[in-house]
Amino acid sequence: MSNIENNNWNQGPIDAGHLEKEGTLAKSFVSNVMTYMAAALSISGVMAYWFGTTPELISYLFTESGSMSALGWIAMLAPFGLVLLMGFGFQKLSAQAMLGVFTLYSVLMGISLSFIFLAYTAGTIYTTFFITAGTFGVMAVLGYTTSTDLSKMGSILYMALIGLILAMVVNWFMNSAMLDYFISGIGVLIFTGLTAYDMQKIKRIGTQVDHQTQEGTKLALMGALNLYLDFVNLFLFMLRFLGGRD
Repeated sequence: MSNIENNNWNQGPIDAGHLEKEGTLAKSFVSNVMTYMAAALSISGVMAYWFGTTPELISYLFTESGSMSALGWIAMLAPFGLVLLMGFGFQKLSAQAMLGVFTLYSVLMGISLSFIFLAYTAGTIYTTFFITAGTFGVMAVLGYTTSTDLSKMGSILYMALIGLILAMVVNWFMNSAMLDYFISGIGVLIFTGLTAYDMQKIKRIGTQVDHQTQEGTKLALMGALNLYLDFVNLFLFMLRFLGGRD
């Protein structure tokens, strides 16, 4: 994506027809991105609910002693590997292969998210989901429509995200409820901002690619992955922040 984002455009008189074409390309590209993202979230949601509310299925994620089973570890760790595969394999993988990897990622993420049904009340999960969807929608529209360059904000947010991850590692040893609450609040703020930043970046990429090409499809899938991660992380941090554990 960086090659596209870093293209040097000739500076000349503003061409209304060119701007209109860019706007049409951006809308088509963003529409594809949102379609892929919505499909991935739907798959993950169905898998999370199916596993999380079916005792026979959730039992496959644990051994008789209560520790995580092989399937449980695969569901927890494999999505990270699939994200790396999509990122580093962008040039080599075909659009169809990328779509297959993204679909598998959505399935495994859904299974891993089924654990929330063991930790939180159903009412809290559903309420938090709708709050997350509303927040995400507002920030996505803001990122798409604003004329303000959010690049600097994005850099700051990614640095803050690194600090947040380090704080989570520290709290894994400290097990501080107060620090956990603070981390959750900061996580909500970070991913709320990243939603707007990523949407603006996706819109810009959309003005420079043909979404019907192999490269355009792959870039749309990567954009969908970014927004998917923003949504899921925003949801999980909101869930931790709001509480409502069983």
